[in-house]
Amino acid sequence: MPMFIKNIPFFSIMLAMFAGILTIPVRRGKTAWYVAVCTETIVLGLSTALLVYLAQTGEVITYMMGHFPAPWGNEIRAGILEALMATVFSAIMLFSVMGGRDDVLADIIPAKHNLYFITYDELFGALLALVYTNDLFTAYVFIEISMLAASALIMAKDSGRSLIATLRYLIMMLLGSGLFLLGVIILYSITGQLLMPNIGSAIQNIIAANEYTRPLLCVVGLVCLGLSVKSAVFPFHTMLPGAHSVATTTSSAVLSGLVLKGYIFLLIKCICRVFSVELMVSSNFTTVALILGIVGTILCSCMALRETDIKRMIAYSSSAQIGYIYMGIGLAATGGLVAACLHIIVHALTKSLMFICAGNLASACGHQTDTHKLRGAAQLNRPAAIGFTLAALSMIGIPLFPGFASKLYIAFAAYGNTALFIVVLVTLLISMVLNALYFVPAVIAIWSKPADGVKNEGYRPSKLMTACVAAAVAALFALGIFFGPVASLIERGLACL
Repeated sequence: MPMFIKNIPFFSIMLAMFAGILTIPVRRGKTAWYVAVCTETIVLGLSTALLVYLAQTGEVITYMMGHFPAPWGNEIRAGILEALMATVFSAIMLFSVMGGRDDVLADIIPAKHNLYFITYDELFGALLALVYTNDLFTAYVFIEISMLAASALIMAKDSGRSLIATLRYLIMMLLGSGLFLLGVIILYSITGQLLMPNIGSAIQNIIAANEYTRPLLCVVGLVCLGLSVKSAVFPFHTMLPGAHSVATTTSSAVLSGLVLKGYIFLLIKCICRVFSVELMVSSNFTTVALILGIVGTILCSCMALRETDIKRMIAYSSSAQIGYIYMGIGLAATGGLVAACLHIIVHALTKSLMFICAGNLASACGHQTDTHKLRGAAQLNRPAAIGFTLAALSMIGIPLFPGFASKLYIAFAAYGNTALFIVVLVTLLISMVLNALYFVPAVIAIWSKPADGVKNEGYRPSKLMTACVAAAVAALFALGIFFGPVASLIERGLACL
């Protein structure tokens, strides 16, 4: 194996972290923005190269940090699935920072532009670490870093509303972190290990010896509950609408598209690499995940129906879409996990596109986010209106869009059990109808003619935003049509976990 390829995961994390340090003395916002763009572009190229190499060879890379073996050192591990997620995360980070540039520079006071991009780079490094880490305590460290960075991105506008939203977000995130850490502490006390494969082997020995039954059940509950709280699945979603409604466009796109997915992907790694699917089934976690997914998908969609603020509506929709991911996890089968991972990618792309477009449409209408005040926004920013419309069609689940593909995989994963298949299919159909009921009126409002004529006639969409939306729309159609190879990569990656 080429040494360069083996070092890509570590180098990607360090590059993102170093970019944040490099931005500290930068005083011009656009210079700090250029540093972030260059960083994400380089990491995207590296992650793509790693994905191509691992997809061709089927190898798994393990990188021992500092060349210290366990339990003193920790490891980075990269297989096909990790490389795929790192590539997607890098692409979404790059798209979000480019597509929302104008709003970031306008919403945040110039003296704090560099601070925003420092935090953005650190969040990127933390998310990459969550994707690649093979050590549970290191995962906890980067959970905390990502939480603090995400909180800073929410309150970047420095208003009273943003501070209150950040406080609510922090309370829920700290609750999830505390539960996860408590689970890791108990797990270390009964296994003496922190590396995921070593913990997995120790747990299998414990189960075979019929020891520590209750502590092990407690660990499963704490770790899974902690990550469920942090991923904002119903009923732990209440902090999202407030956070998204006050955050700047780039922050909303990253928070919805990636931050929550980083925690869910860590949960999937814990299920496959630490606990095993069999233990999840015997501890009834999969049943709870399936119930939360079904209930959350329906109820959060109903909550979105009541919203007239477009950002809050999209936030409730994000919670509903996370319900699909938990439905896939709760099916306790390889097909379900494939569907969950596919929907992680679908939702990351679609929701980031939706938030970028919604933010730019709001800016075109004088920073109005009420759907009634967005009437005629398409006349001011047609590329954003097209992007929002296509993203909405994907979330509803229209064929040829990736949202339809991931829902199809969820249904196929439940096909072996007739009763379960009916429940899942009915849930998917109801949620698709509900999605249409709140997305279609928003789309109609955007494309309708305003009653008092076109407002803000001096506004012109930037060429950069237009190019970003065009690239994201092309990716949307590509994923919706050629989802088979992506699902195949996911299945191969899960087999290596």
